[in-house]
This record gives sequence, C-alpha cells and structure tokens, in this order.
Amino acid sequence: MKPLIELKDVWKTYYLGENVLNVLKGINVTIEKGEFVVIIGPSGSGKSTLMNQVGVLDIPTKGTIFLDGIDISTLKESELAQLRGKKIGFVFQQFNLIPTLTALENVILPSIFQNTPEVKRVARAKSLLTKVGLGDRMDHKPTELSGGQQQRVAIARALINDPEIILADEPTGNLDSKAGEQVMDMLAQLHTDEKKTIILVTHDTNLVDYSEKTIHIKDGVIESISGGKLAHKNNRR
Repeated sequence: MKPLIELKDVWKTYYLGENVLNVLKGINVTIEKGEFVVIIGPSGSGKSTLMNQVGVLDIPTKGTIFLDGIDISTLKESELAQLRGKKIGFVFQQFNLIPTLTALENVILPSIFQNTPEVKRVARAKSLLTKVGLGDRMDHKPTELSGGQQQRVAIARALINDPEIILADEPTGNLDSKAGEQVMDMLAQLHTDEKKTIILVTHDTNLVDYSEKTIHIKDGVIESISGGKLAHKNNRR
C-alpha cells in the first residue's frame, strides 16, 4: 500500500539577492493513512515550511511530493487546489476566521469552493458545530467567541469537506492550557473515532504525548523520526 503522503529528497530554497537560503535540505518522510503525526522543532527549524510541503500548500524547489500516490508536480494549480480542498482540512494557530461572518458561515465557506449543494453544506456545518459544542453559538461572529471557541469553529471548518487529513499548525499556541487540552482531545478523538490522519506542527514538546510518530526537525534537516507516547501505549496493548 502506498503512503498517504510521501516526500522524496525535498528541498526548499529561497534566493534573497545574492544569498541562498536552504530552509529544507533533502527531506524524506512518509505518512501513512490514519497516523497521528507530530512535527516538532524550535523556531526557525523549518517546520512551518515542511508543513506547507506536507499540506501541498507549496511546491518544493527540488524533490518530489506524492499525495495519495499522485505526484503533485504534474498538477495544474486549479487541480492542486481541488485535490487539497478534498483531501486536507487546515487548522491554524491564528484561527483565520473571517470576522464579518458568523461561525456557521465560516464553517460553510470551504464547501462552497467544492460546489457542495447549499442544503447539504448548511446541514453538515450545523451538525459539525453541534458536535464541537457550539450548537448555541452558530450565529455568533468570531469577536463574540472565546479563543477556544474560535479554534473549535476552525476545527469544524476543517472537517466540512470530510477530508482524510487534518493539518494543524500550532493549534494550541493562542489558547490557555484548559482550552488547549480540549482542542487536543478533540483532534485525538477525530483520529481514534473517525480514523482521520492528523498532522500537527508544534514547538510544544507536551503535544508529543498525542502522537504515533514524531518527526524532529532542526536547521531544515530531520534529526530523527520516533514513535510517540501514543504508539508506545498501543504497542503495550
């Protein structure tokens, strides 16, 4: 069986005048369907750039990326956007909610670009907001919600197209410890109950507790790939 995501000798280089900056240097990674993966590294390690590659938000300077067996370099940008929209749901540290839209409208938005019928997308958005505990906050705008509530809206939005992969970039970074734990428990439940592939990018070593595979990156190079504590628990069963 082919990996869900595979990076082969991926480099990302930026040219700043006469300076050449190699942010990623020969990355080789495979992510299997249904894994909970944590990509961890300090600030400036290249983990956000790696996230953009794993989430096919950007193409490599050199190397190859496969998403579900498809070489993304062979796709037009419109095809890539459609594939990304169907396969991957994104959760960001800054929530990235549109302030003029309600929680319901924010959740619905990605499904519009996938041409989902209106009745179906509204019903699914309402169901997801209820599932994340915001059934009574659907008509509230982001400024009327707490940070934890905004992140739960963002998770519901990430799920609207029923993607195989949830890619979360520092999802607890702007939350207090209680709200952060609730968000992580929600992601863990999606992994366990719905078999979603979770890819989490963070500098917080505590979040390794949730992982099955931990990818340590520093200075644009993968230092190690190890089983997380969740994998150790599973192995003892």
